[in-house]
Amino acid sequence: MTLPAPSAGSPFATGTAGGPDPLYVFGYGSLIWRPGFTHEATHPALLRGFHRRFCLWSRLYRGTPEAPGLVLGLDRGGACRGVAFRVAADQAAAVLAYLDDRENPNGVAVYHRRLLPVRLLDSGHVVQAVTYVANRTHPAYCRPALEEAAEAIARGVGTTGPNRDYLLNTVAHLKALGVTDSGLDRIAALLQAPVGGE
Repeated sequence: MTLPAPSAGSPFATGTAGGPDPLYVFGYGSLIWRPGFTHEATHPALLRGFHRRFCLWSRLYRGTPEAPGLVLGLDRGGACRGVAFRVAADQAAAVLAYLDDRENPNGVAVYHRRLLPVRLLDSGHVVQAVTYVANRTHPAYCRPALEEAAEAIARGVGTTGPNRDYLLNTVAHLKALGVTDSGLDRIAALLQAPVGGE
């Protein structure tokens, strides 16, 4: 994918000391527990204006075309606690290329890559962080009820494993950060309930 050219306010902007600023990446789902890229530090972080939601059908990573699973996206409204990864400036281009390929495989724009203000909760500083926001115009975008989401997640299995593991890993790592996500907790509780006499 083509990477943005350096510009004011971009991840490649020049710092006040004359050197390039680090890149920040905001993680709210599987990036929290499986970033897959080299980073210098991890900070608890808060993004306002978006919330974490199972709002994207997955027909590759966590499901199939016949039995799609669900993956998380950032949808409009509310706020989201997650993690901000600090990436050295000389690694920024490689990390962005990796993330673009991971989040939008084959160049299909399921997510919009945005640069958004994120508050680092361990310092109070606000940084511009690369953030992948759900593309509401993509056919994969959805807003399933909790019961429908739980059913899809229970049956979904894709190239990176069971959809159930994706949910439960995210919930466990959020709890380790001291974050409670009531929507994800309710879906996890539905997964534990007997389904169809099982």
